[in-house]
Amino acid sequence: MIKIAVVGATGLVGTEMLKVLEEMHFPAHEFLFCASEKSIGKKIVFCNHTYQIISVHEAIEANCNIAIFSAGSETSKKFAPLFANKGTYVIDNSSCWRMYPDVPLVVPEINAHTINEHTKIIANPNCSTIQMVLALAPIHKNYNIKRIVVSTYQSVTGTGMKAFQQLMSERKGEACEKVYPHSIDLNCFPHGGTFLPNGYTTEEQKLVDETRKILGDPSINVNATVVRIPVIGGHSESVNIELEHDFDINQIKNILSSSQGIVVLDDPQQNIYPTPQIAHGKNEVFVGRIRRDETIKNGLNLWIVADNLRKGAATNAVQIAFYLVQKYFS
Repeated sequence: MIKIAVVGATGLVGTEMLKVLEEMHFPAHEFLFCASEKSIGKKIVFCNHTYQIISVHEAIEANCNIAIFSAGSETSKKFAPLFANKGTYVIDNSSCWRMYPDVPLVVPEINAHTINEHTKIIANPNCSTIQMVLALAPIHKNYNIKRIVVSTYQSVTGTGMKAFQQLMSERKGEACEKVYPHSIDLNCFPHGGTFLPNGYTTEEQKLVDETRKILGDPSINVNATVVRIPVIGGHSESVNIELEHDFDINQIKNILSSSQGIVVLDDPQQNIYPTPQIAHGKNEVFVGRIRRDETIKNGLNLWIVADNLRKGAATNAVQIAFYLVQKYFS
């Protein structure tokens, strides 16, 4: 009798989690939905049933098997250990626990094996990291990646509902609360997260640290630039990698095509390549513009696109929950 809680059920990612749980027919017998204090008592509809939002404390006392968090780092830091102390597996979508050495940072297709019965807190990686490593992991396994240079073109939905509202308000010419330091409509800016003393941002540093942890290789050099653009469908990434071993470009395409969770769209002569509109609402990671970098030995270019609210957050978390059910509750 699986009991699952969703913490942060009314936010952008939380709402998407409910859709994914419903679409995937998640095998739970009881669902609990939590949100901020101001949302307690409100009603939401899930699987044609009406549920009442409860407090996080109520969910902790309910002794859930699994709790999926999408409520920010402060909430996760405060409440995830309380769930874990009750024996609940916590899947956390914030940045709070990702770099703790004893907390698995999981993309199920790559490293679900890092989860064990005693790892009660499991971290969901950053959205831009998930889509990149899903495409790079099979290439790394076959050819050994030495260096990654990535520039991201990230949807405003990665910042949350207020960022989406800013974009829509600017598009209509209406006054609004500014989440970004610049207008986002008809604009883009190289600023994701906060700036660090070395000139990089926290979002860029996540790509470095999380990639190394998920791929299990701290020797990989990663250089990242994060750019916010006025789209809502998903994140796009221009990824240049340097491999240790030579490769055949058709074999790279075959490896990607046969990898779980990846869809190759790569026929540029017919204008076929991934875009955020194609990825929007889908659970897969889309890869195209697959070509050699002719300026370096064993260089490869990829264009990687995914819905940041889906595989970049909600879908990945629900897939982890499925793994837990199959491993420990079946």
